[in-house]
Amino acid sequence: MLVAVAVLAAWPAHARDNLKFGEQRGAVSGLPVPRFVSLKADRVNLREGPSRDHRVTWVFQRAGLPVEVTAEFDVWRKVRDSEGTEGWVLHSLLSGRRTALVAPWKKGDIFTLRARPVADATPVARLQAEVIAGIKSCDGKWCHVYGSGFDGYIRQTSLWGVYPNEKIE
Repeated sequence: MLVAVAVLAAWPAHARDNLKFGEQRGAVSGLPVPRFVSLKADRVNLREGPSRDHRVTWVFQRAGLPVEVTAEFDVWRKVRDSEGTEGWVLHSLLSGRRTALVAPWKKGDIFTLRARPVADATPVARLQAEVIAGIKSCDGKWCHVYGSGFDGYIRQTSLWGVYPNEKIE
């Protein structure tokens, strides 16, 4: 249980204390379920069930990829990716660092990153769909994102890894 306490203490207070209607707390971590997290490693096994005895059904190969935690059991977290694939991963392979995928549902499209959170702000970069971006903040409409060679604002509705109207400080 010491690990769960350490994880809970490291999670931002607003994530622990400001649950919205319909949200639940994880039985192990005490954190909101569902919630978005990211993968710590370049290789993360997705399993059928919450133990090493269960078959590996998929291997994630992108550190920083956002996934949604939908359930908890002991040291295991049930996660879902942007394509709806679900399975169980060890909690130690997940990070509370927030990331997002740029519109994975619009493969091939290009999205403009802006200097400020308004539609007519100066363009600062163009990102392809499925790019992973780190999240600095979100105000419910726009998110301040960054990555290798880019830093700017994108409409929150163009991201997978944040909830509609979610505010991130």
